[in-house]
Amino acid sequence: MIKVESSDWVKKVASDLIRRAARAALKHQSADGDMTIVLTDDAQLHKLNRDYLGVDAPTDVLSFPASETDPETGAHYLGDILISIPRAETQAKAAGHPLESEIQLLVVHGVLHLLGHDHAEPEDKSKMWKAQDEILKSIGLAGIEIRES
Repeated sequence: MIKVESSDWVKKVASDLIRRAARAALKHQSADGDMTIVLTDDAQLHKLNRDYLGVDAPTDVLSFPASETDPETGAHYLGDILISIPRAETQAKAAGHPLESEIQLLVVHGVLHLLGHDHAEPEDKSKMWKAQDEILKSIGLAGIEIRES
């Protein structure tokens, strides 16, 4: 199950697009599991980035892998993804594509992180970006990419 949570002011992106992007990433990676995707704001991501990663700045997406199994259902819980909608709006505008496309990009990026991908080293980044590009292409978003600052 892919649970999408958002505050009332963040009803800008259809949950089905978010779930579709997450399912495409899982399928591409031959993975399965439950996750929660939270649409929130810069303040919450800034706090989490500082408290958990030691980076005192807001960011667009954070992933918190869990890799747990529900003892009652046996379902695998992959973790949580949090996305800053204000940051996604700014990035979408700068890139010249719709907010929905930016959110789907961030969801795919977040799912890949939940599944163990990283982009700290050039070789790892190359693998992650290749997977990300293939997934985005599969959902009709070829050419959309993470813009690193």
